[in-house]
Amino acid sequence: MSRFQDKVALITGAAQGIGRRVAERMAAEGAKLILVDRSELVFEVQKELGQGSVALTADLEQYEECNRVMQAAVERFGRLDVLINNVGGTIWAKPFEHYEASQIEAEVRRSLFPTLWCCHAALPFMLEQGRGAIVNVSSIATRSINRVPYGAAKGGVNALTACLAFETAGRGVRVNATAPGGTEAPPRVIPRNSAEQSAQEKVWYQQIVDQTLDSSLMKRYGTLDEQAGAILFLASDEASYITGMVMPVGGGDQG
Repeated sequence: MSRFQDKVALITGAAQGIGRRVAERMAAEGAKLILVDRSELVFEVQKELGQGSVALTADLEQYEECNRVMQAAVERFGRLDVLINNVGGTIWAKPFEHYEASQIEAEVRRSLFPTLWCCHAALPFMLEQGRGAIVNVSSIATRSINRVPYGAAKGGVNALTACLAFETAGRGVRVNATAPGGTEAPPRVIPRNSAEQSAQEKVWYQQIVDQTLDSSLMKRYGTLDEQAGAILFLASDEASYITGMVMPVGGGDQG
């Protein structure tokens, strides 16, 4: 397949997990890639993918950094066709009453602001082109346990997706999202939370796993390719008549 032949795509959170798999599959379909991550592991991904890709490190919780990478992409390739907003993820897993105020803020900053900022930073380039596709990676955890701040942040991503699609549909820019369910992936080289889990925290995390499996009609976790496949479809011209959609990819769990 060559759905992305010569298209310019910027992928955030590209060093590991879903973001990395999306990058690998887009590269195989001919895309020119800008790989962005806060970890220098992203340079290893770029090395594997070859000369059609550029790697950048950035803290996308900061608006100025989002602006910088979008500008760098356009300066390097002349345009920006696709944006995959993949930064985010649960930092802590526990009942809401056990979160500290600073932890609640950190969860929202991690899982809402990078998507919000990157959409805002990329939009002027796409609108000037009169064409573009944005895919935000949300989560079925908007209906879940032990992740209220994360779920609230991803609910914001869903609202952002719908509202921005209304604003841009008549100007050539499509905005969609996927909502991944539980996904099997290699252990993170850089964990989101480096603190060792207590015995109680392990129980709370297992409750998430159990609830995720129970909510899935297929009673299993998905694969990286199953998540990447949905993202690539929405980013491609095959989805040219789809915008404002949040697609659950959770084995039947609608989130």
